Amino acid sequence: MTGERGWIARVVVTPKTGVNDPEGEAILGGLRSLGHHGVQRVRAGRYLEVALVARDGESARAEADEMCRQLLANPVIEAFRVTVEEDGIKENRTGST
Repeated sequence: MTGERGWIARVVVTPKTGVNDPEGEAILGGLRSLGHHGVQRVRAGRYLEVALVARDGESARAEADEMCRQLLANPVIEAFRVTVEEDGIKENRTGST
């Protein structure tokens, strides 16, 4: 793994447009019941941070995209966005302490 650096992939997963979002609808109803009548729509999703090692940002992004397609998102009903930045923390990324 020489030459590899630590990266943080930030992943946002949301229901695709047109897919029923009961959690978002419940939040919308709650906000309106609290007097926030200007709220037009709420889409609920998930936010994940994945620490990984890769040679460069492009490789880290490609790996994070693959993780989303394989496990982190259901590509049939969910969309995802990935941003990657270098992780300044120097630590063992293999899970041992």
